[in-house]
Amino acid sequence: MKQLSDLADPCTIRPGTGKESSFLIGTAENMAWLAPRKKRVHLFALGDVGSILLTGLRLLGGDCISRIGIYDVREHVGDRFEFEMNQVTDPSGKMEMPAVEVISEEQLFDCDLFLFCASLRVPPVGEGGDVRMAQLSANAGLVRATAGKALQAGYRGLFCVVSDPVDPLCRIAMETGIPAERVKGFGLGVMAARAAYYAGKDVRFQRYLTEGRAYGPHGEDLVIADSLARYDDTLSRELTVKAVKANLQMREWGFKPFMAPALSSGALSILAVLRGDWHYSSTWFGEAYFGARNRCTVSGIEVENPDMPEALFLRCRTAYDNLIAIRA
Repeated sequence: MKQLSDLADPCTIRPGTGKESSFLIGTAENMAWLAPRKKRVHLFALGDVGSILLTGLRLLGGDCISRIGIYDVREHVGDRFEFEMNQVTDPSGKMEMPAVEVISEEQLFDCDLFLFCASLRVPPVGEGGDVRMAQLSANAGLVRATAGKALQAGYRGLFCVVSDPVDPLCRIAMETGIPAERVKGFGLGVMAARAAYYAGKDVRFQRYLTEGRAYGPHGEDLVIADSLARYDDTLSRELTVKAVKANLQMREWGFKPFMAPALSSGALSILAVLRGDWHYSSTWFGEAYFGARNRCTVSGIEVENPDMPEALFLRCRTAYDNLIAIRA
């Protein structure tokens, strides 16, 4: 049996402290943003993903978010969403919702969590190939410049990458100078959710719903395991293909697939971070950002580290090696 910790640089990790098998990444100093209070969240860019993500945070984040600041370079886009979102109210008056406010570019990093949702190029419907990786060259410079501004502003919070390709862009932000554990990528949540969607429609995959896991990047090298205890490599690879190609199905219908990513990878996973709950996101393993089930604690990022069969570990190893090889 292997464990996910066998992938990571031994100098990067330390044993977990919880009851579950886990390991910790990072230091308590770089987790200071997780102090027990409601957090201020700032969101950069209100395109398809950013606007749906904002909706999820507004509706569901009242227990852990104090305010949501929004910024978009396009004229009146921020005004539009401030106007709309603050008119979303609960008729019973029981729901607490964080206020949404327009912020300036200079205020972007006056927050606990910064959400990078900007993209200079979204491949049009009908374009072939891996549409996520097609965005790397366009978005690399933008995330590098944004991370540089965060450093200049003395930002001490969590830099969250939601734009594609999530994992390579995380690395760019980190290499710009932000401490590795203060950069996280949010793309794996929707891949796990897509696997669950197909598992709910085919009894062959059903045990994924209670025993399965997702690992790796938000893209072609995704690893879906139908079960940790009863792993079936053939079924797992079939389910992986379905999850990877789900976005292509939506594009064949003539639509951009952004609602599920914005909510499953975005809003719901980010809220789990704020609440200290287990979720899927990418974390620095020493040589690349790699997606796995984890949670943020005051001691560091705690990554689930179960025993896994050799066949599953080798799939994770390949995905990790391929992530290491990616350069903008």
